[in-house]
Amino acid sequence: MKREDLRIVFMGTPEFAVGSLRALVEGCYNIVGVVTMPDKPVGRHASILQPSDVKQYAAAHGLPVLQPEKLKDEMFVEELRNLRADLQIVVAFRMLPEIVWAMPRFGTFNLHASLLPQYRGAAPINWAIINGEKETGVTTFFLDHEIDTGRIILQKRLPIADTDDAEIVHDGLMLLGAELVKETVEIILANEGAVVSVPQESYAGDTALHPAPKIFKDTCRIDWTLPLVRINDFIRGLSPYPAAWTEMETPDKEPVSVKIFSSAKLHETHSLVPGTVRTDGKNYLDVAVVDGFVRIQSLQLAGKKRMSAKEFLNGIKNTVWMQRLKFY
Repeated sequence: MKREDLRIVFMGTPEFAVGSLRALVEGCYNIVGVVTMPDKPVGRHASILQPSDVKQYAAAHGLPVLQPEKLKDEMFVEELRNLRADLQIVVAFRMLPEIVWAMPRFGTFNLHASLLPQYRGAAPINWAIINGEKETGVTTFFLDHEIDTGRIILQKRLPIADTDDAEIVHDGLMLLGAELVKETVEIILANEGAVVSVPQESYAGDTALHPAPKIFKDTCRIDWTLPLVRINDFIRGLSPYPAAWTEMETPDKEPVSVKIFSSAKLHETHSLVPGTVRTDGKNYLDVAVVDGFVRIQSLQLAGKKRMSAKEFLNGIKNTVWMQRLKFY
């Protein structure tokens, strides 16, 4: 089968998925349709409809777009069937019902941002960094009934530096994933859909599996009683979004929410209570933890813009408060 004869439907929503769609378009693959989420209301009064990143890219390149509210809707299923796809590709989308993923003759494969079976779930990039992993990757696998459990087609690996945050790893995996999607399509093309895939259990080994559940606001609160390395990994694993947060005591004793975007590790012995702030009032802002200090590099107070620690300190006029700063 030639590349132009393989009819592909692409499904995805955020920027991460655009990388793979772009690679397919620029590779002259035959994208006969794109499925993405309905436009999202934004703005102060939710009066503006914001199209997804995938829709914006698809529209700019003249690709047909479907935006179903419900994936089992009969009208959507019929529209999808009329596209006569040989293959469906899913990148950062929703869980598909069987009536959708089983439709193409060559099946439906998904790109997942982890080395499956590790980090199954909605937030694999964040949790890999939070857990201090030194390596992650991307996996293509055929969809089946259970989420993120299908037979593996291909994997690629990406190292994680101990200074990388979620944005850096996201961007690296987006590029790596685009390459893997193209490689997977080429294998399917070359074999007319008869692709050798492997059960995820073959990749599991004896290592305990780590999940990657959806992250909520409460998940992001910093526990200052944890060790230094774990707190630093937690901060970079949630940066820049949704961001780790804590509360800061103000002069009137009212707590203020503070997001922390970047930090550094200072391995020092001390006798301070975890959460106590050490600062010279001008250049550095250190938070005591059980085995050292977390040096805050950038942060954001509720209702304010993101700023460096130095900018934050220069904006504080109450020297008594500065001496009593505490995160908790």
